[in-house]
Amino acid sequence: MRAFFLATILFLSGCQLSQNGATEGSSAQDQSQNQPTTLLRIAMIGDGEPKPLAEFPNMAAAITQINDIHDSSPFDFVLGVGDIAHKGTLIQYEAATAELTRLEPPFYPIMGNEERESTVERYLEYASQWNEEVTQIRYVKEYDEVAFVFASPDEGRDFYDDGAAWVRDQLVALAPKPVMLIVHGAQVGAYPENPDKGITNELFAREVVGQPNLVAMITGDLHMDMERVNHSKKLGNTHYLHIPGLERTKIPDETNHSPMFRVMEISHDGLVTVFTYAVGESEPRASLTYSFEVPGFGSSPSDGDYDS
Repeated sequence: MRAFFLATILFLSGCQLSQNGATEGSSAQDQSQNQPTTLLRIAMIGDGEPKPLAEFPNMAAAITQINDIHDSSPFDFVLGVGDIAHKGTLIQYEAATAELTRLEPPFYPIMGNEERESTVERYLEYASQWNEEVTQIRYVKEYDEVAFVFASPDEGRDFYDDGAAWVRDQLVALAPKPVMLIVHGAQVGAYPENPDKGITNELFAREVVGQPNLVAMITGDLHMDMERVNHSKKLGNTHYLHIPGLERTKIPDETNHSPMFRVMEISHDGLVTVFTYAVGESEPRASLTYSFEVPGFGSSPSDGDYDS
């Protein structure tokens, strides 16, 4: 009888378990003892920018799959690392918007170098259709235990000093809270697969990279084949997470394109697990899972506050 009441209480409280949950048939008590509860679940989609045609079949399939997962294991939000519309053209924005407005979880994007080939005004016009809260090209989404800093570039994939200083100032203001930084490309040299491509701004390299509370840098841009590159790693105190391109693969070559998206689960005890789903596959690929621990988490979640 006691076990029955315990299971009932856990069910009614809406306790959400991590994806590495107990096997089928185990009791709620076993699950609560053996698995950390999930604080946040975030889906992460990479570059779209198809060419030559403004067609997004893989992004459309990924969105359908994310919605299906969301129905049973809800996401708190979906983030995008930029480069949705190739060259920022109207035809690409329109085609992408037809798909992105189907997303059931809230979508929080940034600009990439492709959107920068057009105007900020055009990007924000469409971004506000994807999520009416997105009114700026840089913003912070903050929770009690962790914050997400979304930082669009100033030109191409790079920052001017003012933009890099904005990122630094957010990290400093949020310290000691752990921060996940979403930028289109990492600093040059972070990925030896293409060491010359990325952020070249010296202030960014000097005063953003290495900030003690910068836990992870989440980037796209390189369109890397997850099976053939080092897609997730730790440099200094920061974990670097590559989000692969949905429509095209470039690195190490273009011979194989397997569209994928990633899912981040953050537990209350600071365990971060990043799963990788191939579009159309119901389970994540075990070989592409990456996890790390973040110290200093609290014990209770809060609703995210959106600060532009």
